Amino acid sequence: MNWDDPTDTAAASAERLVGPAADREDQAVEAALRPKDLGEFIGQEKVREQLDLVLRAARARGATADHVLLSGAPGLGKTTLSMIIAAEMGAPIRITSGPAIQHAGDLAAILSSLQEGEVLFLDEIHRMSRPAEEMLYMAMEDFRVDVIVGKGPGATAIPLELPPFTLVGATTRAGLLPPPLRDRFGFTAHMEFYEPHELERVVHRSANLLDVGIEPDGAAEIAGRSRGTPRIANRLLRRVRDYAQVKADGLITREIAAAALAVYEVDARGLDRLDRAVLEALLKLFGGGPVGLSTLAVAVGEERETVEEVAEPFLVREGLLARTPRGRVGTPAAWAHLGLTPPHAAPGGPAGNGQQGLFGT
Repeated sequence: MNWDDPTDTAAASAERLVGPAADREDQAVEAALRPKDLGEFIGQEKVREQLDLVLRAARARGATADHVLLSGAPGLGKTTLSMIIAAEMGAPIRITSGPAIQHAGDLAAILSSLQEGEVLFLDEIHRMSRPAEEMLYMAMEDFRVDVIVGKGPGATAIPLELPPFTLVGATTRAGLLPPPLRDRFGFTAHMEFYEPHELERVVHRSANLLDVGIEPDGAAEIAGRSRGTPRIANRLLRRVRDYAQVKADGLITREIAAAALAVYEVDARGLDRLDRAVLEALLKLFGGGPVGLSTLAVAVGEERETVEEVAEPFLVREGLLARTPRGRVGTPAAWAHLGLTPPHAAPGGPAGNGQQGLFGT
């Protein structure tokens, strides 16, 4: 369970499902729902087992744990696991992010203030600046950094020794990490999307912590619309709780959950307003494609990056949209999901609109 703070466009997928970003009260609730140790953490069985071995071995040796790299989509538990690592090692944790470190001096200031054994959580590590990244190589491997004093020919490198620490890096785009950085992590793990039965456990646990009455079929309804992501499951649970308190007797049943999520425009497969807008534009305006990403973004009134990083990954994973060399194409499942009839096949392309290639790439 697993609620990393969103730091990039992709993370906005969770936010848009329930409206504006959570206020301070919601953030406090999310913090309260975070599991405190590996025993409480639901899902990610392989990752938990492997990480448990790493941490137990480090404690047995009385040593600092190896550096850890966690990759995966937003909301799967990377921040939560970093906090658990610190708790399991009995160490403090410092949290920052790649975009916040734009100069080597920024990183040097953080590293030089670390305590021995402290855990440094660096979210969206792939977005760190190149100079800071190069400084991090030496810090991870030799626990030292060279601080440059002065400029030009008179510049001097002053070595600064660092106490042993554990770096926990998190990224939503592991492919953007340079090999020299990736190779310096002693343990790497990829976080997978959750299965519905795992999300049901997440919802039941959170409902218990929130003192919310929920029936098994109500938890199943929320889990099935949560896009395989615990963060989304918990946010939907809170919105359904609100609906149940206002419109019903406070107990969440399947019917109440379905009615509440209809208000928030989350359909039975977890698609929200933007997802459906993308599919409807692709199918209704462009006959199923292929259509270029920029053209599709203009059609739905969104930025290209928003469509590509927020809507597309889920639609592709659900088998509703396909990326091809000529553009985006709606699948038969997309036509069926929207209740539309695809045009008859014709020489113009897979969707049969006779206009393949007219909509950009």
